[in-house]
Amino acid sequence: MHLALSAAAAEPKGGVAGWATGLVETFGGPGAGLAIALENLFPPLPSEIILPLTGFAASQGVLSLASALFWTTLGSVVGAVALYGLGAVFGRERMHALWARLPLVKPSDLMRTEAWFALHGTKAVLLGRMVPVIRSLISVPAGVERMPLPVFVGLTAAGSLVWNTVLVLAGYWLGDSWDVVGTYVGIMSRVVLGLAVLALACYVVMRVRGRGGSRRRE
Repeated sequence: MHLALSAAAAEPKGGVAGWATGLVETFGGPGAGLAIALENLFPPLPSEIILPLTGFAASQGVLSLASALFWTTLGSVVGAVALYGLGAVFGRERMHALWARLPLVKPSDLMRTEAWFALHGTKAVLLGRMVPVIRSLISVPAGVERMPLPVFVGLTAAGSLVWNTVLVLAGYWLGDSWDVVGTYVGIMSRVVLGLAVLALACYVVMRVRGRGGSRRRE
């Protein structure tokens, strides 16, 4: 079992797969949850590697599928709440200053996430959990804007459960080929973005038509 997971982890991913493998083999479900919590805090750690690898570990009997889904979703919520707290305590300007000092991240990612939040409001937290980078950083503007914490936690848990389930099950079913999941993550993310933009466009059109009808009646 250990050899199978180690072989699967020997991918050219900058050591992330091997690191995640070590956590899951040593701690089981809590190790997978810790990896995902850290991925939320530091977006360069890719969930498209950690989650399918956790699913593969479940297929090998290292942990149960239910444990994999529970702990990775809990880890997502814990990491998101930590970033939410930082956003609430430090505010926008200090968070931007802090983000600019971190390695392997881009200030433009945080700005793009803020724009996403401004456009979609609370829905941004739910949909954003399915878009790499945004799925982590969406917690910052939510904290800055002091979104009600129960609402934030509920939306984060729901969105994370959907995203984690898709990737964990993909790794579970693909077995040794778990690493191909990353190839399709970009496609899934673009679909989510496209649907969000389409929904926003429909909303804007309906509002404009509604205002036009009201003016004609007046």
